[in-house]
Amino acid sequence: MTTPAGDTSAPIPSDANAGKAAIFDLDGTLLDSMHVWTDVDNEFLHKRGFDVPADYAESIAHLSFEGCAEYTIRRFGLPDSPQDLMDEWNRMAFDAYTTTVPLKPHAGEYLRHLKATGAKLAVATSLPPRFREAVLRRLGVYDLFDAFSSVGDVGDVSKDQPDVYLHAAAQVGVKPTDCTVFEDILVGIRVVKSVGMHAWAMYDASSKSHWPQIQAIADGVMHDFSEAPRIL
Repeated sequence: MTTPAGDTSAPIPSDANAGKAAIFDLDGTLLDSMHVWTDVDNEFLHKRGFDVPADYAESIAHLSFEGCAEYTIRRFGLPDSPQDLMDEWNRMAFDAYTTTVPLKPHAGEYLRHLKATGAKLAVATSLPPRFREAVLRRLGVYDLFDAFSSVGDVGDVSKDQPDVYLHAAAQVGVKPTDCTVFEDILVGIRVVKSVGMHAWAMYDASSKSHWPQIQAIADGVMHDFSEAPRIL
């Protein structure tokens, strides 16, 4: 059972979320950051004489950072190594994460509410560790999290498999059925549902073509964290 964020008809006990976990994707869910990667894609591919295909962003959304590089090399026949691409993308994007990328609206308040009501908080992301730490520390929410799970921690298994989410649950010691995952991509929402986790979907323009499917399978949907469940 979930209680919407706007429901103020009754006070929420301080232990309302004890024994529960909230697991957050970063790009497109907790962070308003997808425009950074759109800019990187445009600059990177245009420099090599390619337009960005309409399906490119969604094709790589669930992949690890290295998986994105490998996919890009295959798709465009590039001579670079995966490490070459990752190094270039890191240089292009890192400044934005350390200076300008914001939280999605009401995210900070929501994280603090969950923490104050007993929930364990974890991250499950494809974002490289140095990116996630830099941006979350700058935004003042890094220390709210009990655990960080990256696809790199699970053998670069991408988000079309549940490994990164299950790893996050294990790190905070909460069984999957007591976990709520906040995601913006269809494959992630579908896979967490398949292992008994609850899924709340954040709307992001980068996933808008999948939004009708996302709405059909998620336990709840939102456009900002004022609409997130107060009780998990």
